[in-house]
Amino acid sequence: MKFTIERGALLRTLGHVHNVVERRNTIPILSNVLIEARDGRLSLTATDLDLAIVETVECSVSQPGATTAPAHTLFDIVRKLPDGAEVEVVFKGEDQRLTIAAGRSRFALACLPREDFPVMSEGGLPHQFTVAGGALRKMIDKTRFAISTEETRYYLNGIYLHATEAAGLPVLRAVATDGHRLARLEQPLPEGAAGMPGVIVPRKVINEVRKLVDEAQGDVGISLSDSKIRFAFDNIVLTSKLIDGTFPEYSRVIPTQNDKVLLVDGPSFANAVDRVSTISSEKSRAVKLTIEHDKVTLSVTSPENGNATEILEADYKSEPMEIGFNARYLLDITNQIEGNEARFVLSDAVAPTIVRDGDDDSALYVIMPMRV
Repeated sequence: MKFTIERGALLRTLGHVHNVVERRNTIPILSNVLIEARDGRLSLTATDLDLAIVETVECSVSQPGATTAPAHTLFDIVRKLPDGAEVEVVFKGEDQRLTIAAGRSRFALACLPREDFPVMSEGGLPHQFTVAGGALRKMIDKTRFAISTEETRYYLNGIYLHATEAAGLPVLRAVATDGHRLARLEQPLPEGAAGMPGVIVPRKVINEVRKLVDEAQGDVGISLSDSKIRFAFDNIVLTSKLIDGTFPEYSRVIPTQNDKVLLVDGPSFANAVDRVSTISSEKSRAVKLTIEHDKVTLSVTSPENGNATEILEADYKSEPMEIGFNARYLLDITNQIEGNEARFVLSDAVAPTIVRDGDDDSALYVIMPMRV
């Protein structure tokens, strides 16, 4: 195998695929990236057995062939080569070494046989639809902060994607929760998504897709079955197993009887939460909201550091009340409010509270209160 490629193009492609490779692997071949060159194209593949990514890029192929090389080492080498350099990559089967040459630099990496590289069998992916890149970005950004990191509750370690109805219209809905807060976002159901099974897309996949969607041009193709999902970008295909579990009946934790509405300026409220929580030695400490007719007072008390308060103008018509929230959870949610108005729909100091963006009906958040 022998090919030549511009350093920037190779680095960009390696930057996408090497993220999938775990730094520590008990199976040596999983530390490697599969390199295939033929017909003027270079194809790079990486996998961790649950997730696989394939990216192709144009190059000048003198001799077609394939091998595998250490992903992170190869990425670090190319990253340190001079900008604009032409990189020549040669693999000679007899010594099982991959040679990378650019200018006066030359590296030789030990390879493992291409035949040892695992191939993820996709099987049939009967449900296929496309989502605009911007819509997919919003769906991820508005929900992924609520994904649980508690491995014992593995069925919460991803975003639940499913087709349903809202106000009589078909929608594609994304939901994430960790038991303390819940994020839900919906958009019109794409053509071809009707009848899709509800699936839980793992956190790692969500994070990789989010990185790729920033560079994607146009729509993203999504294909899925009840066990696998595939995201197809311009010249990148990412395939993953889905979480094999049952997502909880999340609608039960979304309160329907809350009747006290608090309206505040969204950005101002988020900044105020951030400021008063500075006094706390731990972000998990409670922020207390003292809510009155024309104002809300945010306060934090820390035995080690002292206390902080901030008063904001508010619109509130119900009886005054006090309620506390985890500062970090509250900040995660209020940072999603892009419009000028944050709407809190409350019941009492111990019941879940709904938070909405006054300018965006597609997103809904639920946060559990804390004792203060």
